[in-house]
Amino acid sequence: MSIGMDKAPGVDELVPRFLAALSDEISVPLNIIYNRPLTEGEVPNDWRDANVSPIFKSGSRAMPGKYRPVSLTCVLCKVLESIIKDGLVDYLEGAGLICDTQHRFRKGRSCLSNPTGLVHNGCSLDIIYLDLAKAFDKVPHQRLLNKLKAYGVHGKLHAWIAQWLLGRRQRVCLQGERSQWRWVLSSTLQGSVLWHVLFLIFIDDLQDGIKNIVYKFADDTKVLAQVQSEAEQKSLKEDLDVFQYKDV
Repeated sequence: MSIGMDKAPGVDELVPRFLAALSDEISVPLNIIYNRPLTEGEVPNDWRDANVSPIFKSGSRAMPGKYRPVSLTCVLCKVLESIIKDGLVDYLEGAGLICDTQHRFRKGRSCLSNPTGLVHNGCSLDIIYLDLAKAFDKVPHQRLLNKLKAYGVHGKLHAWIAQWLLGRRQRVCLQGERSQWRWVLSSTLQGSVLWHVLFLIFIDDLQDGIKNIVYKFADDTKVLAQVQSEAEQKSLKEDLDVFQYKDV
């Protein structure tokens, strides 16, 4: 497990390079600090604070919606998150709990492994592309915690993740200016270490109830169907209706 030396600091302003230089001196105290939260299911308050850095995507720079918010959190917390993430991923992949339709944030999978197999067989396909608006920012914390339990994440680890998610604050930092603190009521916290695996768990059952082929690349979803009859056309339309009213 390692944290990149170029990572930006969080609210505590401790940079990874400084912590790495003191690794021999702080390893024992950190072991005590990390074991206590996991044992007691508690997270220090400053580990739940974040400086939000707005990253420009495209379009007009004057439009707030054209920026992607990235949370800059405490590096010491990210180290512990990394350890937890590795254990979670090993558990989920080893137990086959992440659906094979997902091709993002998974080892050995990418946009190249997200195929349209029927095309290679010479079939004519209808492909519908779906995208969840601000999917990472709108993940409800309590629903995510319920899904974690459904996937077998219980006990002290579940309690720690609950504490890590709930009671969070963030502020926007831009050009030396800082906004007032605001409570974080949803999201998987882009910029943290755990957000990838938590989002995969949250989005994993998106294809439930869908009859045709589904491929997911994070929140980008495509539905594939051979539409050569009225029945197949109806089947695809019914799948779209299911997606429209699905409560992820």
